[in-house]
Amino acid sequence: MSLIEKAAEKMKKAESLVEKAARKAAEAAEKAETSPQPSADQAAAEAPSTPPVKQPPVQKQSEPQSEPAAIPQVEQRSRSYGRTSRYVEINFDELRAQNVPVMETDETVISEEFRIVKRSLLLNAFAKGRSAIKNGNIIMVTSTQPDEGKTFCAISLAMSMAMERDLTVLLIDADVEKPDVMKRLGVKADKGLIDVIEDKNLDLSDCLLKTNIPNLTLLPAGKKHRLTTELLASERMGDIVDEVAKRYPDRVIIIDSPPVLASSSASVLALSVGQVLYVVEADKTREIDLKEALSMIGSSEHINLLLNKSRFSGGKKKFGSYYGYGHQ
Repeated sequence: MSLIEKAAEKMKKAESLVEKAARKAAEAAEKAETSPQPSADQAAAEAPSTPPVKQPPVQKQSEPQSEPAAIPQVEQRSRSYGRTSRYVEINFDELRAQNVPVMETDETVISEEFRIVKRSLLLNAFAKGRSAIKNGNIIMVTSTQPDEGKTFCAISLAMSMAMERDLTVLLIDADVEKPDVMKRLGVKADKGLIDVIEDKNLDLSDCLLKTNIPNLTLLPAGKKHRLTTELLASERMGDIVDEVAKRYPDRVIIIDSPPVLASSSASVLALSVGQVLYVVEADKTREIDLKEALSMIGSSEHINLLLNKSRFSGGKKKFGSYYGYGHQ
């Protein structure tokens, strides 16, 4: 056989090997399509066993804290100045025992007198235009010496004004050396005006006391302090006065001040108020002392004198025969 014939014979054998490999591949594919696929469980059972991989311990996460409930709109307004004020009950029977006018149904001599007193003060407090008074809605009640009836008059004036339908009244006890307002009202309190002035982190609303008289709020004097006058003369006090005076357009602030000749605090407070109700005790306050005291609060241009504990005959008088609280 020639070399050419041998080469051709080898090529025939190579082609048959290729064809044979292709045929086997086709048969294997056809067999795979027709045979059933093993399930996942079977595959796992047939797979060679391998040691489990240790997973790092999963740390327990703390539950997310729930978001605070939405604050109502009214509470948001109050919280812009501080937190909600505390509520206290005023004992009406104790006040009536002191001849303090409590309710609008109390038809007494004193209640009628204070209706007259408050009317002129309110006209000045909310005057407009040229008649407007700076801080006219802030009224300081004071006297020359202690025990002339200023605290009684401050409380009675606050009660009478709180009877108005369109007013809110804030009664501040600023007589730090002899705070008597809360005691007369039968109310207990710890923090007050001096604490707010001294501690800038203390909010005013933390010391305000809402009462069972809807239109009346109280601010106690707070703790005694050796620098009371300096605190009352501070910029912080001025900011507080502006805040309470301008927070509500219908608010009247009544400040029970120390007696003028007993404490220098009265002359300092007079710088921040628009009006002064000056209590003069009949047959007791001396004219020379009165003139001296008035000169010390001369910074206030609107001073109203109130004669207290005066006696007069019934005759033609409209409201009765005696004006005075008779409770010392």
